[in-house]
Amino acid sequence: MPTTQPRTTRVEARIAPDVLALVRRAAELQGRSVSDFLVVAAREAACRTIEDAQIIRLSVEDQERFAQALLEPPAPSPALERAAQAHAQLIDRAV
Repeated sequence: MPTTQPRTTRVEARIAPDVLALVRRAAELQGRSVSDFLVVAAREAACRTIEDAQIIRLSVEDQERFAQALLEPPAPSPALERAAQAHAQLIDRAV
């Protein structure tokens, strides 16, 4: 659901004439101005880019492995046990 916000910043871009013709045609098909079409398209592309960077998508097999690791975690390795002991000693000293 689009919300109308005041436009306060101007952005300029140079594009090839054939790309401008394509954008004009697409804007016309949607009943928008070229400016409005570009703003909406840029916003959608920005949201999609951010979502792709922040959301981890796993295959069904990987989802099952992840859930299994949470339900039945492996025993800690010796290195992890040493790190936990060192952490506990540091925290005890800090208190």
